Amino acid sequence: MATQKKKRKRDIEKNYPAKQFVKKLRWLADCIEQGRKFQIQVAGERISIPATAVINIEHERGDSAEEVEFQLKWLLDK
Repeated sequence: MATQKKKRKRDIEKNYPAKQFVKKLRWLADCIEQGRKFQIQVAGERISIPATAVINIEHERGDSAEEVEFQLKWLLDK
């Protein structure tokens, strides 16, 4: 049985031009709608998001900034 290499912890935020972001969102929406896994490359690393990922929207507000995050969360295989 092949052993998976343990992945290092990461916390990356990547900015995209609006047109590229919309393309990724459409692709994600299609995968969610069809119950398929979603694959995306972020800052040079390919990430595979299972169809079973939990989807949520997070809203944060501070004194000088506000943000909305569309999140997909899943457990890693051990």
